Amino acid sequence: MAVSDHVSLEEFLDGVKKRNEGQTEFIQAVQEVAQDVYEFIADKEEYHEARILRRITEPDRIVSFRVCWEDDDHKVHVQRGWRVQNNNAIGPYKGGIRFHPTVNESVLKFLAFEQTFKNSLTGLPMGGAKGGSNFDPRGKSDSEVMRFCQSFMTELCRHIGPDIDVPAGDIGVGSREIGYMFGQYKRITNRWEGVLTGKGQEYGGSKMRPEATGYGAVYFLCNMLRHRDESIEGKSAVISGSGNVALHAAEKFRELGGKVLTLSDSDGFIHDPDGIDEEKLEWIKDLKLNRSGRISEYADEFSGAEFHEDKRPWHVEADCALPCATQNELEEEGAKALVGNGVIAVAEGANMPSTLKAVKVFHNAEIMYGPGKAANAGGVAVSGLEMSQNSERISWEHEKLHDMLTGLMSDIHDKCVEHGGDGEAKNGEYVDYVKGANIAGFKKVADAMLAFGVM
Repeated sequence: MAVSDHVSLEEFLDGVKKRNEGQTEFIQAVQEVAQDVYEFIADKEEYHEARILRRITEPDRIVSFRVCWEDDDHKVHVQRGWRVQNNNAIGPYKGGIRFHPTVNESVLKFLAFEQTFKNSLTGLPMGGAKGGSNFDPRGKSDSEVMRFCQSFMTELCRHIGPDIDVPAGDIGVGSREIGYMFGQYKRITNRWEGVLTGKGQEYGGSKMRPEATGYGAVYFLCNMLRHRDESIEGKSAVISGSGNVALHAAEKFRELGGKVLTLSDSDGFIHDPDGIDEEKLEWIKDLKLNRSGRISEYADEFSGAEFHEDKRPWHVEADCALPCATQNELEEEGAKALVGNGVIAVAEGANMPSTLKAVKVFHNAEIMYGPGKAANAGGVAVSGLEMSQNSERISWEHEKLHDMLTGLMSDIHDKCVEHGGDGEAKNGEYVDYVKGANIAGFKKVADAMLAFGVM
């Protein structure tokens, strides 16, 4: 019989910190999950005997490799590449690839860890993984990006496959990069198979994938508001970011009758008191997606709008907030400003955009707070549907995918209510969505790991 592993939460977290010294993002992610899960497993001896939590915080494997590429001036560059395969208890590894100068092992371990529970919440058979490189595609020519992607995939292709690990896009990896990587995979393996998601519709992509994460975050917000007999109609929102997720979140929030006040990039944020309407949003899409412009240009184009350099939008008064940029962008001060200005709901479109201190502020104020592993699960949910379409050699129409996405986000919300409330789903009750998401996501993975025995 296995020996029980009853240690305190503090002892457990001390062990995590010692084993992962200096990996602050990963430690933060583990702490956020463990503080909820520890209470849940307190009287469940089978989890302790199998040391499930200890095992789930150790990735199955981390692949690290060198990526060499040549720029247009024939200068050779050397980057680092990684793939963190965290857990495949419930299905093939699944998670994005990120190209950004800030990418390191800690960031990818945190993302893969979060992805494990996010994928579990969707109810689809997908494990958790994440990968990327410290390569920066900004300012690079198409030829340079192609050469890098081909070099990256030449190594990565050894470790992935439609029933092994299915990467997707993320920050710095859009349809262009996915296309280059898929083409290289196909060339090396001589196989056309659903090994990447986020592909172009011409070669197996999903019609709903570009919108899915941003739309999904707004749908999760809708469910939280509906649980309190509220709706988006007539409400205002501050949104951070101006990439794919933020732009589609803004689009859907506006379509549902709300007013979007802000968007941002690494230079700062723009505030438009009149609201970012459809025409203005289309202008921003062209600016960011086609012209690689900066959000500051919006204030020059539209009267009444202001650009706030090197600042984040959390001090702007609004009913809702959707952080859609990057991790730890919403700190304690910003959270206090949002609460002080009367925000009633926060739905995260990015991965872990709120610090632990910011989350505590939201909890203490008992506002509706949807964590990224629940609120932004729409993207990976539709990626999972793309995997199904590739396996069956079919393509679903936009309307069907939209209905499936809204249903998936509603199901995720209900799981959070089940484990984060009192289980009775009363209108008006305070729901700890972080706790609900952590427990619901953990339980499915943990039970699968128990079924496999010690491995």
